[in-house]
Amino acid sequence: MFGKPVYTYSYREAVADDWLIDHEPPIRYETLLSQQGIHFDSGTTISAINTATGEIETSELDDELDFEVDAFNRSVISESFNRVICEQLAHELDPFGDEKTMIFCATDLHADMVKRLLDAAFVDVHNGDYNQTAVAKITGTSDKVDQLISRYKNERYPNIAITVDLLTTGIDVPKIAHLVFLRRVRSRILYEQMIGRATRRCDEIGKTCFRIYDPVGIYAALEAVSTMKPLVRNPNITLEQLCDELTDPDKLEASLNSPGEDADTSHADTVLSQLGQKVMQVMRKASKRAETNPALQKKLDELQYSWGVEPGQVHHHLHTLGPKQAAEFLTQHTGFLNQLAQVKALIGSERMPVISDHEDEFRVREQNYGEYARPEDYLDSFAQFIREQINESAAIKAVVNRPRDLTRSQLKEIRLMLDNKGYTEATLRSAWRHQTNQDIAASIIGHIRRAALGEAMIPFEQRVQAGLQKILSQQSWTPLQQKWLERLGKQLTHEVIIDRETINQLPAFSGGARQFDKILNNQLDSVISTINESLWEAS
Repeated sequence: MFGKPVYTYSYREAVADDWLIDHEPPIRYETLLSQQGIHFDSGTTISAINTATGEIETSELDDELDFEVDAFNRSVISESFNRVICEQLAHELDPFGDEKTMIFCATDLHADMVKRLLDAAFVDVHNGDYNQTAVAKITGTSDKVDQLISRYKNERYPNIAITVDLLTTGIDVPKIAHLVFLRRVRSRILYEQMIGRATRRCDEIGKTCFRIYDPVGIYAALEAVSTMKPLVRNPNITLEQLCDELTDPDKLEASLNSPGEDADTSHADTVLSQLGQKVMQVMRKASKRAETNPALQKKLDELQYSWGVEPGQVHHHLHTLGPKQAAEFLTQHTGFLNQLAQVKALIGSERMPVISDHEDEFRVREQNYGEYARPEDYLDSFAQFIREQINESAAIKAVVNRPRDLTRSQLKEIRLMLDNKGYTEATLRSAWRHQTNQDIAASIIGHIRRAALGEAMIPFEQRVQAGLQKILSQQSWTPLQQKWLERLGKQLTHEVIIDRETINQLPAFSGGARQFDKILNNQLDSVISTINESLWEAS
């Protein structure tokens, strides 16, 4: 079956309850270089970037050197690879649209390259009719970064953000509908946090799922990783993991009650110690580099004012506070991780990424359906599963025989059961689109009834509007009543279960179902019944 996305069970429940949304199968781009790797012969003179100074240094290789796609944009920089990817993205992303995109790069220099290449690709696609403010680099070194973040969140432009670590956590932009990974990360938790930028519902733009573009194979690399286990001393543990362990109330409580490295400490003490060590490493390097880096010194001065403690001593401060108060400090200073990311960006890196001049070319765009090579095979497997479940599952049986009576608990049961088997609404919609060239938001009920009964795939919005028109034609409504009914039709586009509880949760209805019922002269229950009857009438 199609592998389950790498989320915790609570995320799957949130999707099943319609609080969060799911993604389609990741879109894989493969190029000549990503398939074959990048090879340098021994004796070759290579160029490498000193990321601390930005200067290019050359040397002669004593041995052969090979890079696979997991090292792209970190250990080896190929402008040709990035150009090919940006050219493909320019044909899929809309720089003028309402949907927003977030692109994750490896370094600040890489982000600069992607910004330049993506601008050029958009100019070519749109024949020069392109506003470069649509794409913005938002990293720790960006000028007026807070203003950039605010514009990305609240204004039309930029609608494509290119970042490194700054926007991986702590930013809430419901319009994000596209994520592009141009670098690998080893941390499952960091990856999930990056994915989490796009999981918010946004009915305003009709967002029912989001897309992942994955030229570096990060999804497949992390898909099989087990869920987070208690942390142990490990140099690969990230700051994000450690902060999450302390600031999540449930994890903190469990850590306080779990043994640490010795009998006198708790697991939370061990986590705090590791966090302090990592913070100390960043700040010691920052203090040294700040002697010759005015921008870095300015940032450290800002942090001392913000934190109320000298940055070079913040690890001591956290240790003195202890786990509980340290957690309060991190919660109070919500931008702590982003501030550290800004410091690290200003420090630069001692790594020396190799520059590749190997020419690249685009090979294939694909969406993977697990063990099924074709979307039609995936849909056939789904149909077979549904037919087998009609007599096994009361909830599936209700969808097939009496969908108007389906309850919220039954809908959640169905979604979780199907997800466990690899059948999500987002993946089904993607498979249907690839098989038929029709993009239909039919709801999970529509997919089940097609599989079981051969029923036509009709957009759920169209079903709701048909039900609304039936109601409007039944009697003469007052202008106010008609206005509220039309508002109901617009709001129900993404709601499969239509009842009073649904109306109470819709912000468009001040006073909820009780006020709506009063305006309709106590006819709300009849209206709801008519809509539910009309939704799944034979068409």
